Amino acid sequence: MFLDRDGVINRKLPEGQYVRSWQDFEILPGVVESVGRLNRAGIVVLVVSNQRGVALGYYTAENVEVLHEALQKSLNASGAHVDRFLFCPHDLGECTCRKPQTGLFDHARIEFPQIESKTSVMIGDSLSDIEFGFRAGMHTLFIVGARETRKTGAEEAERLANASCASLKEAVDLILGETA
Repeated sequence: MFLDRDGVINRKLPEGQYVRSWQDFEILPGVVESVGRLNRAGIVVLVVSNQRGVALGYYTAENVEVLHEALQKSLNASGAHVDRFLFCPHDLGECTCRKPQTGLFDHARIEFPQIESKTSVMIGDSLSDIEFGFRAGMHTLFIVGARETRKTGAEEAERLANASCASLKEAVDLILGETA
């Protein structure tokens, strides 16, 4: 299971603003429980995110890692966990790890060789997330999110995705074949 971070796990800030620290990080309702349900189902949970703010000098890779450690600690307190956080610190066009390129998927496969694209799902809230999923051969679920924080291309992403959901909880319900 591949999850984008901002807009799927935590409240996304308006376009052009960046989550720089734990103080800026607001976990969305139902996320902790949903990650725990995936864990209990034996599904590997990987967070894959573009962190362009590193390339722009707004924060460091170490700041991102500290934030991810705080998120992991918060999840652990409720019996949940992310198996691995993978992020791209580069600017546009500088690498193959920035979504929609598939470098983060390729890296995940090295660390978790049991992952297969045909049985994996990418859950994201942007066109780059959905394109990443398609390029890697995964199923895709689009998180609709708040209109005021949607990126350009969100309508296209919603159209291209295998399905759309209002939240991570709804996406996990769909994946696990459960209803609320």
